[in-house]
Amino acid sequence: MFETTFKALGEPTRLKILRLLAEQELCVCELEEILDMSQPRVSQHLKVLKQAGLVKERREAQRKICSFDREALDQVFHEFNIFMKVPVYELPEFQEMYVRMINLDENICEKKAYQKKTRGSKPLRK
Repeated sequence: MFETTFKALGEPTRLKILRLLAEQELCVCELEEILDMSQPRVSQHLKVLKQAGLVKERREAQRKICSFDREALDQVFHEFNIFMKVPVYELPEFQEMYVRMINLDENICEKKAYQKKTRGSKPLRK
């Protein structure tokens, strides 16, 4: 759902690229120069950003001009905000987890700790 966008935003270089493009449109060669990075690396980061819908690209003669799609990011954050406000039991992909959540044993942490402890101990030899 939001994984592609958050994956794209989760890498520092891509955040730098987005911030630069929020300031002004830049071509790939300008990004190479600003970031002090090779063209293939810049292109790879741009590819991820384009797949996430955060960067638009247009051709101008031999140059690829890139721009930040602020509306796309605003839309993702808007949808994510709605997603976070919907009660979890209403989300189909969370139904099984919700049932397990409401049926949690209040002592589950102690039980898990005990299981880990006893798994690690060796039986005594006679």
